[in-house]
Amino acid sequence: MHKSHWLNYVGTPLVGALGALIASAIGWPLPWMIGSLVAVIVLRCMTPWQLQPFPGGRKFGQWIIGIGIGLHFTPALVAQIAGHLVPIVIGALITVLSSIIGVWFMRRTGETMATAYFSSMPGGSGEMVNLGARNGAELTRVAAAQSLRVVAVVLLVPALFKFLVGEGEVYQHAAHADWPWLALILPLAAGAGWIMHHCKQPNPWLFGPLLVSAAFSIGFDLSSTLPAGASQAGQLMIGSALGCFFNRAFFRYAPSFLARTLITTLAMMLVAFLAALLIGWVSGLDFQSLTLGMMPGGIAEMSLTAETLQLAVPLVTAMQVIRLFLVLFFAEPIYRRWLRADNPLPAR
Repeated sequence: MHKSHWLNYVGTPLVGALGALIASAIGWPLPWMIGSLVAVIVLRCMTPWQLQPFPGGRKFGQWIIGIGIGLHFTPALVAQIAGHLVPIVIGALITVLSSIIGVWFMRRTGETMATAYFSSMPGGSGEMVNLGARNGAELTRVAAAQSLRVVAVVLLVPALFKFLVGEGEVYQHAAHADWPWLALILPLAAGAGWIMHHCKQPNPWLFGPLLVSAAFSIGFDLSSTLPAGASQAGQLMIGSALGCFFNRAFFRYAPSFLARTLITTLAMMLVAFLAALLIGWVSGLDFQSLTLGMMPGGIAEMSLTAETLQLAVPLVTAMQVIRLFLVLFFAEPIYRRWLRADNPLPAR
């Protein structure tokens, strides 16, 4: 089917919804995100129908999910995060440093320094492709590695938590939607996303709504959640859009490179698990929430997993945000300093 045909766009959320319903019936964790993601990938790989991201769908999903994440921020949880800021920052830093495993492995198997470095940094596909473009990386490989890493974490982490890790410290989340407050927050959150987008800020349609709803939730000590079905709609839009990055050609492209990416992702996940055990033991913070916060996945995906498991969503979000900003601010300067150390100027 031709790429521009309207069915390629409308079909994406419909196929995703079918996958989500099947995943819900089977009992998969995070079914509306994982089910829609898997359904779209399977259809794009197994049939000629090349679904395309629904126009504006991912932005809509991030807007909804960003508001939902922000509503979990309460004065008590923010005070807990502030009181444990040092171990939280250390945890985020360990996640960034664990990417050295990927850089080393990629370099050992023949990748250029720029490609190995920006493929391994857990900072988001768009941002790492932009940094890689400025530093001579092979952009197709950087984009492929970043996309595969997010999908691997999304598929593996919720299942591992559900079946292996067990329950952590349970946080009671709000059960009712406060419509007067939501009527104010929803348009302001959309405006914040639009402003951040036009200011070329990273992940604007997630961060803008998150900041607005968190500010209202903390400032007015709200106890609200999204209306029924809103979170599932957001997950559907994000999961189905993410699935559109993959098709048969993707998995045929440099299979050894994709395999190395998967191996390094698993290694980073293991480092996150072990470090979370140690930091949780030292600080007294919930080990499960720390583990999710240190996983090299996306902010929305890990925060949604925390919400589903009734863990500390603000703690997970804070660690993911800190890690993202560490990568965005320091990845390029560290890379260039690393290059100078490897290639010192010849003496005159």
